[in-house]
Amino acid sequence: MSHSIRTCLWFRDGRGREAAAFYCALIPGSRVEATFDISGDGASWLIDFTLGGVPYQILDAGPMFTLTEAVSISVETDDQAETDRLWAALTSDGGEESHCGWLKDRYGVSWQVFPRRLTELTLHADRRISAKAFAAMMKQKKIDIADIEAAVRA
Repeated sequence: MSHSIRTCLWFRDGRGREAAAFYCALIPGSRVEATFDISGDGASWLIDFTLGGVPYQILDAGPMFTLTEAVSISVETDDQAETDRLWAALTSDGGEESHCGWLKDRYGVSWQVFPRRLTELTLHADRRISAKAFAAMMKQKKIDIADIEAAVRA
């Protein structure tokens, strides 16, 4: 383990190694660093990986705990195309859209996926702009920055 601090996600269904490989294939600058059969019989795994250079860990150890929306992975993208690509991949094969750029992937992990421009608009120094951007965002599932920019101009 190259980092002394990692966010650990508890998986309960034996799909932790699959999930880590999927995430690393989606996010540039990501890799699975190590996998450990912690039970010795293939029933429980510890997977260390990085997403875009940020350390994570999956503990795939059975049904004692479940993933919830209380913890999510937040991805601020460079543009709408990257937002669309990640959104499509993460909601595929059983993922679920939520509101305001939130989704739950096929493994039950919650994500926030949004273009950097959303942050610029919702945190804008002009409170009128930020309020319009925030109100437009609240009506969306996947963030559509062009619609939010149109709302700000209106």
